[in-house]
Formats: sequence, C-alpha cells, structure tokens
Amino acid sequence: MHYIPFNSRKTYHKSPFGAVGSNEEVTFRIVLPRALQCTAARLMIRRDDIDNGVWSSLPLSWECMEGFGEEWWSVTYSPKEPGLYWYRFECDTVRGAAGINHVGGGLGQITSGGTDWQLTVYGKNTDTPEWLKGGIIYQIFPDRFFSSGSPKIGVPDDRVMRGDWGGDPMWEPDCEGRITKYDYFGGDLLGIEQKLPYLHSLGVNCIYLNPIFEAHSNHRYDVADFLKIDPLLGTEDDFKSLCSAARDYGIRVVLDGVFNHTGADSVYFNKGGRYGTGGAYNSMSSEYFSWYKFLKWPDEFISWWGIDILPEVNEEDESYLDFIVGKGGVIEKWMDAGASGWRIDVADELPDKLLDSVYETVKRKDSSAYVVGEVWEDASNKCSYGKRRRYLLGGQLDSVMNYPFADAILGFVKDGCAETFMEKVLSVLELYPKQVVDTLMNHIGTHDTVRAITLLAGETKRTNPKKRRADKLTAERREKGVTLMKAASTLQYTLPGVPSVYYGDEAGLEGGADPFNRCCFPWGGEDCELVRRYAELGRIRRENDCFAGGEFVPVSAALGCVAYARLKDGNGIIVIANMNCHSIEYYLPPEWHGAQLLLGGDICDGSAVNIDAFSAAILKTKAAI
Repeated sequence: MHYIPFNSRKTYHKSPFGAVGSNEEVTFRIVLPRALQCTAARLMIRRDDIDNGVWSSLPLSWECMEGFGEEWWSVTYSPKEPGLYWYRFECDTVRGAAGINHVGGGLGQITSGGTDWQLTVYGKNTDTPEWLKGGIIYQIFPDRFFSSGSPKIGVPDDRVMRGDWGGDPMWEPDCEGRITKYDYFGGDLLGIEQKLPYLHSLGVNCIYLNPIFEAHSNHRYDVADFLKIDPLLGTEDDFKSLCSAARDYGIRVVLDGVFNHTGADSVYFNKGGRYGTGGAYNSMSSEYFSWYKFLKWPDEFISWWGIDILPEVNEEDESYLDFIVGKGGVIEKWMDAGASGWRIDVADELPDKLLDSVYETVKRKDSSAYVVGEVWEDASNKCSYGKRRRYLLGGQLDSVMNYPFADAILGFVKDGCAETFMEKVLSVLELYPKQVVDTLMNHIGTHDTVRAITLLAGETKRTNPKKRRADKLTAERREKGVTLMKAASTLQYTLPGVPSVYYGDEAGLEGGADPFNRCCFPWGGEDCELVRRYAELGRIRRENDCFAGGEFVPVSAALGCVAYARLKDGNGIIVIANMNCHSIEYYLPPEWHGAQLLLGGDICDGSAVNIDAFSAAILKTKAAI
C-alpha cells in the first residue's frame, strides 16, 4: 500500500492548519507502514533567524495502529517566539535512519531529497480591521477617475493640461529614455466624491487612492510636499469632505504612503530651485540634508532604482522619522483629516524601524485603521537586503498586496491549469496568518501592471515596458476578454481576502504598460455587461458572511476545472470555474445537492451543474454542512 507519511495541509497530520501564534500548541502526526518497523521518530525543528542552522530534536510518541498496517506517531510542540520555523522528520528503522522530507504541495515522503516545511509563527499586535473583512477595495488613480470641473488655485504653469478626457496618455521619453514631461487630465478629489453613489452601487467599502500629495508628475510618487494636497486635486478641505461623505456611504479612504524617496523637485531636496533656495541639494546646512544619501554632495546621491528624480531618503534618520511618524507628523495629520489607513509603497525596501513606527503611529490614532504593504512575492518568507523580513508576524503590517493570488487567477484563466492555481492559493493560505489572509488586497491589476482585460485577451506579460502601448483589442478579442474578466472577477471576489478593483477594470478599460494602464475612466462608454457583473458579485459578497473570514475548502482541481467552498457557521458557498474551451457538467458532492444557484451555470436535477466554457458558477447551500 502507498502511504503518505505527512501532509502539512491535512489537520490529522498537522493541527491547527497553517500559521500559528507564539505559545500555541501544534500537533504533528506522521503515518508509517508497519512493515517499516520504525523504532523511534523525531521532529527536527529550528527557528530561521536565531538557531544558526542547529536543529532541535523532539521525540514523537507511538500512538496507535490504524487501518491496514498504519502506524501513527505524534508530538505536540509550542513555539515560544514569533518567527519563521523550518521542520522535517527523522525515523529509526530496522533498515537504518530514514527522513521524511517535503516534496511539494504540503506532501512528505520518505526520501533523501526534498526540502523542509515552513511554520509561520506570529506574535502580538496581529488583529486586523474587522470593517474590511468581507468588503471590497476600489483603487483610484486620481488624475484619471473623474473631474468635478471645479476651478483650482496654485496649479504650476509648467503642467501639460489635457482637454480630451479619454485620450491616450502622453509618452515622450527624452534621448536618455527618461520622462520629464507629464500630462494631466484633471481628475480630482471632488470628482471622486461625486462618484461615491456609483462606488456604493458596486459594494465598495474602501477606497485606496494612489498618491494625492503635491508632486510634479501625474502619478505623484515623486512627492514634493507631504503636508499639502496637490493643487490640481483640490485642497485639504476637499480631502476632508471626501472622507466625511464616504463615511456616510460606509466607505473608508486609504492613502498611499511613499516613504522610501521623495522627488528631486520637492521642498526637501529642491534640485531645480522651484521652492526657493532651500533644500538638501542647495545647502549642507538644510534641515533636510540628513534625510538623503549623498555620495558626493550635491550631484552624487543614491536614488530609487537609479532614477535621479527620485532621491532615496535615509528612513532611519531621526529627523525624517519624526517628520513622518512623530507628533503632528505626516501620518497623524492625514488621519486627523479623515484617512482610515495607509498602503505602504515598496514596503520591502523599507527598514523594520520605519515600518514598525508607521504601524504603531497608525494604530495609536485608530486601532481599526488598515496598514497594507506593497510586496510582490511571498510575504511570509521574503528576504530583502540580506535579511529575512517579518511583515506578517505582528506589529508591522496588517496585510499585503496579494500578487501570488493575482498570478494564480490570471494564469488559470489564461492557461487553464487547475492544479497550479490550487497550489498557489493553498500555499498562501498555509504560510500566511489567517488574520492577514482575511484582509489581503486581492487585485488582478494595478497601476503597475498591464490592464487585466488586455492581458487576458491579448498581451502576454503583466509588465511589458518594451511594448507599452498595447494594440487595441479587436472585436473578437474584446468579446473574449469580457468573458475571461467575468471568470477572473468571480475567482477574485470569492477567494479568501478582499477583492481590490483597479478603477475601470469593471468597465472594461483596456491598456498596456505604464502609462497606458492609467487611462481615463470611460464615463458614458462603460461595458455595462461587465459593470453589472461586478455589481452582482458585490451583492453576493454583502449577502454571504462566509466571505468575511470564512474557511476555504478545496473541492477539486483537475482537467481545467477548479472548485472550492467558503464555509462559515455551517453555511456557505461553492465556486466552480471551468476554463476549458467547451462546457462541462460538474457533479456536486452529495452535501451540496439541492444548492441554490447564485451566478452562472444551469442546475441539473439538483445534483450537477452545467458550466459554459471559460466561465464560473456560484452556488449557496440550503442546509448546514
């Protein structure tokens, strides 16, 4: 008989599932064939950052005999400190020593190869915002969402203003490939406020705004003044008005915190002299001089990714830290004005000291505020600058932008590999603390990636700077793109975490790489079919509390089809997605017979559902499971 000695994703092998808190008991159980004649078994475990490769050995106790010659061994272990732990098993047998190693997908086999399992252990300060769980995030690039048409005061006269809302963004690199001129379409904060009824109709309860502080680019990641709203977006009073009006709709506003660098054209650096004679570039006596990393003042300095208009700051400089997180600093000022949290730009390039301080300040102002970090990879074991990071272990981030899920969804919808999709999803669920998972920012597109509909129907890469201006989709590809967006959004809205819609995705907005993924929202030209689908998905989320932290249960993943359930308090939802080029008849597990169809597909005799090619269905239980 073939035995699976250990599967970290099965609770009879490891309980509880996934990440655990410090001092929480974890039971490990291995299953061995009696014929192996095991005489002793050990759990080998070490903490990543302090044990220097030295393993602790914990003996497993013989439990019982089960089934046809199964032998169970178990041990209970309590990790004392938060951190990343690695573990495996060793056995003594009549044939000599044997190892049980991780061979992928949580599975362990008796083998000399393989890797170790990861155990994520979190500490204190890991509560995440309840108001966000089960909700919907809507990301807005402010210049391109909606213009109120209200007059603006103090807009620099060197800005290129556009009068053709919906025109192609300007892209004019200089002879060195740099962008020195930016165009503006005039979207503003009052425009966002005017569209709150629309966002409410989609079920949105959180708006994430790309940077809104004064800056001299349309993306505003080159901040010029942290303490002022960019004049083209409006005023501080406009921001307060937006936050107040949004609250009336049950919507909170999260800001983009760019704390790794400033603009060279800023109050603080002031390379071009826009802000008088001050700034670190102009004087070593400047109050901002210690903020920057000069190699040879004034023209040699470290900049973000070598882009000289974005000088990096020394994030551990006491003056800079006090400015950002001190009393009356940047964080406090804008939370007092109405912000309910921060998205931390390039979080993996920021030191722990800054991340800890930002988190502490935010939570001191509002314990329910949201702190989410930009991390593109697996955030549970990410290394940056030669150091293992602790984003998810407590006291640093509530959650992260979920690029692994985005890759899983887009990859499955494009290529139909169900097994890969399920593996990517389960890996995140196993390695991230559940409270982090419940507030993951689940996007399928952002201001940094090719538009989702363009990627699904045409483009081959998520970021493709060599082909920024993607070809406009033909009518045939457009139809395919809409079909695939419906399937992708269904997965996005039903997986653990919180769906994050990049403005215009729900309206079928196309676009290649930056800046063509930042086109104007097509008011009056929306794809109404897609908008209705997103609104329907929002309604389903609102009406089913299993999306607010409910359990994820994989049902099947094979032959271009995935199925999974979301369960809470005995009730729940099952989602079935068919990425084959033909329809399928999916036979429901017995406990799901008689389920109510909420979206997509056709029920057959209460025990099966017909699902069209490249589409998905959502069903709801009628009885407790």
